[in-house]
Amino acid sequence: MVLISVMYPAGAGTRFDMDYYLKKHMPLVSERWSAQGLHGYEVIKGVATPDGTTPPFQVIALLRFESAEAFKAAAAANGPEIFGDIPNFTDTQAAVQINDFAE
Repeated sequence: MVLISVMYPAGAGTRFDMDYYLKKHMPLVSERWSAQGLHGYEVIKGVATPDGTTPPFQVIALLRFESAEAFKAAAAANGPEIFGDIPNFTDTQAAVQINDFAE
């Protein structure tokens, strides 16, 4: 099992439609990728850093995939549709990271 972090940067003037993201985009991701190794996801919203300043990321999606290979195959199969939906909810470029669980 791997954890894919999809991190959307925060910053002045950035647009992020959380309602669209939660009601349209993430259900689309789940529908397309569940059969390809997605075991679930969580969405977290950045609110502040410890010193109270703006967090570096406004939203982070954490996707649990069977393997890094399964994630790459899912992205290849449905990438145009999934990634093509991004402008509908944000004007930022997400950072994506593949993570292993520490043992």
